[in-house]
Amino acid sequence: MQISGFTFVRNAVKFDYPVVESITSILPIVDEFIVSVGNSEDQTPALIRSINSPKIKIIDSVWDDSLKTGGKVLAAETDKAFARLSANSDWAFYLQADEILHERYLETIQRATRKYLNDSSVEGLLFNYLHFYGTYDYTGDSRRWYNREIRIIRNNKAIRSYLDAQGFRISGRKLRVKPVDACIYHYGWVKPPEVQMQKIYNTFNFWGGDDLSKPATREDTFNYLNDADSLVKFTDSHPEVMKERIRQKNWEVDFDLTRKKLSLKNNLLYRIEKITGVRLFDYKNYRII
Repeated sequence: MQISGFTFVRNAVKFDYPVVESITSILPIVDEFIVSVGNSEDQTPALIRSINSPKIKIIDSVWDDSLKTGGKVLAAETDKAFARLSANSDWAFYLQADEILHERYLETIQRATRKYLNDSSVEGLLFNYLHFYGTYDYTGDSRRWYNREIRIIRNNKAIRSYLDAQGFRISGRKLRVKPVDACIYHYGWVKPPEVQMQKIYNTFNFWGGDDLSKPATREDTFNYLNDADSLVKFTDSHPEVMKERIRQKNWEVDFDLTRKKLSLKNNLLYRIEKITGVRLFDYKNYRII
């Protein structure tokens, strides 16, 4: 059995993406890792080369600015990396540049890929998610944050990245998946406030085109306190590969965890989920079998 990893990245230095930690976190269980490096304004290519692993294969890419609206360019870049996977690989492990796998899950994932290797009805594996917010000490627990997503798929080139690269489709339909008892740690909302604001303005380019990239009022720093809706304290351990990055953190945000900024509807659904463990009326980007 062979597993390939793949991702895309652009301007990782400028926007402080933990892409080195992301790639490193799954290197122990993949046979190769394809990195599509977009036309960057910083030292992203050198950053990826610094990983210095024979498993890393870098491909150069130029992003298509005509695909900005709706995040389509992100799906296109995902597909570029996926297309370059070795034909000998059975599974493809996709991580975005701000997603990390805790080392405690490596063996669990290997068992799952072996278990379903010859079960053709299983087209992907579904992971749980933790979304860190503000600092490395808090996670979001409202419906604003997706709680599960596909991150391992068959090496079947009929599978395509969907919409803004959050999920996958095959022949236009949702993939049939099995849940795996493993969690992806998402750090996309943990950056120095000024860098987070730069990233947000940059993201406008991939959702609304040029018009939304030039807001009438531009702030210099992101206000984590105003944007938070519902958070909980994180008391578990972070992935080992993140320890040095966390040690170097030089900003603080003190949240009032009793403060919930939720609509009446979402507050009700939030309470039901906390009591029952069931997330009602949730959009599922997959079909569990």
